[in-house]
Amino acid sequence: MNRHVAHAELTYAPVLNHPQPRVSVVMVVYWTGEALAESIRHVLADPLVDEFVVVDNGSPPEQEEMLRELGRREPRVLLIQGHGNVGFAKGANRGARAARGETLVFVNPDAFLQHNCVKMLTNALKGRASPSIVGACVLNADGAEQRGGRRGEVTAITTLLSFAQLTGAFRRLKGFEIHREHEALPRGVVSMPTISGACFASRRSDFMSMGGFDEAYFLHVEDIDLCWRARKMGGEVLFQPRAKVVHLGHTSLEHPVRVEFHKGVGLARYFMKRADKPHRFLLAAILAPLIMATAVIRPALWKITGRPI
Repeated sequence: MNRHVAHAELTYAPVLNHPQPRVSVVMVVYWTGEALAESIRHVLADPLVDEFVVVDNGSPPEQEEMLRELGRREPRVLLIQGHGNVGFAKGANRGARAARGETLVFVNPDAFLQHNCVKMLTNALKGRASPSIVGACVLNADGAEQRGGRRGEVTAITTLLSFAQLTGAFRRLKGFEIHREHEALPRGVVSMPTISGACFASRRSDFMSMGGFDEAYFLHVEDIDLCWRARKMGGEVLFQPRAKVVHLGHTSLEHPVRVEFHKGVGLARYFMKRADKPHRFLLAAILAPLIMATAVIRPALWKITGRPI
């Protein structure tokens, strides 16, 4: 079955007696770089992936053609192209609406699914409240757990202290640290306030009941927002330590300052969005410029420290 969507209009080749997909993987692509081909290979190697929806927000000509060739030869692939760079949230929602699987697995185009990752994610959703989200254990290329894969409650204060690396520098501020990768991995599935959007799963019905990602976010923070809304609706956010994915990170050919700018804007919006009292909204508004400025200078700090912050 070869399916291609151009300019957001679906065209399906005739298919007879095709079973309902159980698992659909959704991947949003934008100037990913060399990691894309390897990421695609890992998705298609997983026997539980019934459908693979690739949303191309804009790629170099050679990658565009590679994706079109993939759509022609691989029957599980649905390719969506021609709509331009609409941002991650809109692209992911477009892919989710086109997908037909009962379970959606979202994977970044620079992330490599490891053995049984999809199985562990889908199994973790069984019997859980609606809406539920389960995140994978995100690893660096060297096998160490990646920063941001599992986090506590993300607030303006904790984010600012984390960006400035003050929680590690001062013992009294340790309680404000939101990142959990320094803690021992749990033995099984556990509740977690916030998981990473690099690789997570949700029942399609749950994702749709939440309205998908908030499309006001262009890049970054939409995953934090989704976790918050899932919990607010009485659902669960889970972390599955046995679902492994290697995430390279920072492979986009987009300039890192532009990427971090979008993150800063997203964080500022998120804190104001969830402020339930006037004084919290005021605090978020006051801290917004500082959060945005700190986010933008982080690429320079990475060069100084030699690692992402």
